[in-house]
Amino acid sequence: MTRLRCAILDDYQNVAMQLADWSPLADRIDITVFDTPFGSNDAAIAALKDFEIVCAMRERTAFPRAVFEALPKLKLLITSGMRNAAIDLEAAKAHDVVVCGTAMVGNPTAGLTIGLMLELTRKIGFENARMKAGESWQVTVGEDVEGKTMGIVGLGKLGSQVAGIARAMGMKTIAWSSNLTPETCEKAGVTYASKEELFANADIITIHLVLSDRSRGLVGRDDLARMKPTAYLINTARGPIVDEAALLEVLQARKIAGAGLDTYSHEPLPQDSPLRKLDNVVITPHLGYVTAENYRRIFRETIEGIEGWLKGEPLRRLG
Repeated sequence: MTRLRCAILDDYQNVAMQLADWSPLADRIDITVFDTPFGSNDAAIAALKDFEIVCAMRERTAFPRAVFEALPKLKLLITSGMRNAAIDLEAAKAHDVVVCGTAMVGNPTAGLTIGLMLELTRKIGFENARMKAGESWQVTVGEDVEGKTMGIVGLGKLGSQVAGIARAMGMKTIAWSSNLTPETCEKAGVTYASKEELFANADIITIHLVLSDRSRGLVGRDDLARMKPTAYLINTARGPIVDEAALLEVLQARKIAGAGLDTYSHEPLPQDSPLRKLDNVVITPHLGYVTAENYRRIFRETIEGIEGWLKGEPLRRLG
């Protein structure tokens, strides 16, 4: 039996082979792990030209039409999650590539959102770093979130979970999105607001939308200009939802108090990005869904997906 080649992409922590049992595939498949980003379509094509199977992390490596056209050996592409905007599903279909997904565990991004809020308001990591560096005793004055207003842009499953945590911390919650209704907000225990009201009145604004043509650039210069000078913006959704140039301007001019960012217009975030140098920004390297629990399920279902495809029975097919 001819052995197939399988590539595991963007395993930044080198944990894919430890967090799941790949042995059921050992007699049929040779696995290669890539632990750094390719950086370009050309680099991805050069690295993957001899692989029949590719296991991708959601929206890390792009698979546009040009990549599919240049990978004639590719037959199966499995992505983490059941949605990946970086994969051109029509192009995959046109080139006879089966695309499948995996489930994910819970909403780990909710915890990260709250963590970013607490770092912005209480400077926990900042003071931790100072103490370990042997610097002088406390220098920051924190802010209590109790009584403050959290504005949630996008009140789906994740946004609703964040709202529940915020309320448990004594915060008021308001929400807006283009399709959101006052009735939906009422069921979630959240107050409906217009977009203008949310940006003008919230102390913490957090974004929980899927990136689409409709949401790209949804938070623009005018929205940021409405924010209080004491307000914070948190984006754990997708970078392009926010006009990054406009956000950079208001942060540099200190027209808002700060931002907590896990996602960016270009990822990985370039080394020369001005965001890396601002003291009113907390940045993390797209950690939203990166938990051991999530990875265990992703890789387990990736293995199941490969086995299903080998039997002619693809699981969780997309497109």
